[in-house]
Amino acid sequence: MKTDLVLSALEMACVNRNPGKGLIFHSDRGSQYASDEFRKVIKKKGFIQSMSRKGNCWGLHAINAVSESFFHTLKTEELYFHKFSNKYEAKACIFEYIE
Repeated sequence: MKTDLVLSALEMACVNRNPGKGLIFHSDRGSQYASDEFRKVIKKKGFIQSMSRKGNCWGLHAINAVSESFFHTLKTEELYFHKFSNKYEAKACIFEYIE
C-alpha cells in the first residue's frame, strides 16, 4: 500500500463524511501512515493521528481497541474470502460490507 492510495481514501472519506477538526484517525504503523506527506495532511485537516505500539491495541481514549476490532472483523468475515482483481472490486466489497 502506498501513501497516495491512503491519501486518496482519506480525501474520499472527508468528501463523503465532512469530519470536523479533532477527529481521531487511528491506523496501524504502516509506512504510508507514518510518512511525512500523510502526517502533514492529517495535521492540516486538524485531525489527531493515533497509532498504537506494536501488538498493543489499547491507546488514545480506547479508540484504538475499537478500530483494531473492526478491522479484524472486516478481514476475517469478508476480505479473507475474496481474491480481488483490482482495487475497484475491493472498494465495492468493503463498501457493501460496511453499509
